[in-house]
Amino acid sequence: MPQYAAIIYATDIDPTTPEATDLMKDYNEFGEGAAAVIRGGAALYPTATATTVRVTGGKGGDLVTSDGPYAETKEALTGFYLLECADLDEAVKVASRIPGAWDGAIEVRPVVDFGK
Repeated sequence: MPQYAAIIYATDIDPTTPEATDLMKDYNEFGEGAAAVIRGGAALYPTATATTVRVTGGKGGDLVTSDGPYAETKEALTGFYLLECADLDEAVKVASRIPGAWDGAIEVRPVVDFGK
């Protein structure tokens, strides 16, 4: 069965703080309800904890790092789920129940299976 990445772009918050308790309850409810198709996933710490890595000059070039996210945006990449669904329509239906869709967006992409 095909797999899809449900990439969550939402308000940039720290999911480990007390302020996020209600939202995390919503995510836990989603996870319980969609357990049959969830194959993995993770929440991410806020973008302030990010390190952006570049290699200037291409392969073998100089390593350059910078603190913070690659781009400043209203919505941030806050996490993802790996879903195993019959087709894109089912993956979109499942993704529409992810709490991040309520104030942000969920990008659904098919996952390449290199094992075939």
